[in-house]
Amino acid sequence: MSKPFMFEKPSGMRDTLPDLYQTKKAIREQMEEEIRLWGYEAIETPTLEYYDTVGVASAILDQQLFKLLDQQGNTLVLRPDMTAPIARLVASSLKDRAYPLRLAYTSNVYRAQQNEGGKPAEFEQLGVELIGDGTSSADGEVIALMVAALKRAGLKTFKVAIGHVGYVNALLLDVVGNEERAEGLRRFLYEKNYVGYREHVKGLNLSSIDKSRLLSLLKLRGGRQAIDDAASLIQTAEGEVVLNEMTKLWDVLESYGVADYVKLDLNLVLHMSYYTGVVFEGYGNRLGVPLCSGGRYDDLLTKFERPAQATGFGVRLDLLAEAIGEKPIEQKQTCIMFSNERRDEAVALASEKRRDGIAVVLQDISGVTDLDSMSDQYGEVIYCIGKAGKGGASE
Repeated sequence: MSKPFMFEKPSGMRDTLPDLYQTKKAIREQMEEEIRLWGYEAIETPTLEYYDTVGVASAILDQQLFKLLDQQGNTLVLRPDMTAPIARLVASSLKDRAYPLRLAYTSNVYRAQQNEGGKPAEFEQLGVELIGDGTSSADGEVIALMVAALKRAGLKTFKVAIGHVGYVNALLLDVVGNEERAEGLRRFLYEKNYVGYREHVKGLNLSSIDKSRLLSLLKLRGGRQAIDDAASLIQTAEGEVVLNEMTKLWDVLESYGVADYVKLDLNLVLHMSYYTGVVFEGYGNRLGVPLCSGGRYDDLLTKFERPAQATGFGVRLDLLAEAIGEKPIEQKQTCIMFSNERRDEAVALASEKRRDGIAVVLQDISGVTDLDSMSDQYGEVIYCIGKAGKGGASE
């Protein structure tokens, strides 16, 4: 293996330059404040976790984990998501706190990308987990909060697609009869390979009616009417339970006034085994990929020996910044140029302006070779220099 060029970064790693940093900071602060107002408490977890606990429990594929060994030979992982670390936290440090718990986070997560050029291996994610509440009210709350946080961040045009793992599973099993055959169809949906799904259905040894039912699954999108359309495809007890949940969820979303931002998509599959109920993902009008996602995961806390029903969401801040597509209002800095004999005056003036909330750069004039460029770089330039310099204090 050749030695990396001095300016190279590891695959998938990115630098964040000042403009994007400020944009993400502004977005983050607005969303964190909205989340705080909904009663969620912010927490942090370590960057490194044990593979045998958090790594195994995570929803992220094993080949996407960054693994390393500690000095005792234990396998560690860079946290690939925040849900599993929070589950560990809830079952340990917060084990004496009663359910439900409302927790929030903003953290970098790490996912190794295999032959996928351009995808980041490290990115900042903001989200919440509502743990210990299995009601449709809880599902509706996290979706409504996600909508409110996206709006507060400045995203004007977006949609949240909502599905239910239980409906997909019930319909597929009802038609094809066993889990192995259902798994093949479910994978096409998970990969959003709808062409492959259609071709696979056409090749199955099924009646034309059953093939039509499977193909109609791809059309179950829209508003509340999609629930009635879904009911016409399946009459099993499992399917009825799921559709009752979706009806309750829609009522909750209408109560929050966010129905215009959501649409039902009952063929939505976000993970093959992790999610257990309602799932959702959000799209901005500038992106072709989801910028946020979430759903119900009622089995995860059992792995940490503190069973609880749970739901939550995560937002990719880099993708959200791209979807918003607007830079925050640039706050021009003030630069105070000084010579040695007037340093004290310059420092005092800088302190006064900083107390007023103005960003100030102090610059020794002997360290500048191009004075004319300073006025282009800063919104205001003040000179505190002696007779040997440019002259008296001026702007």
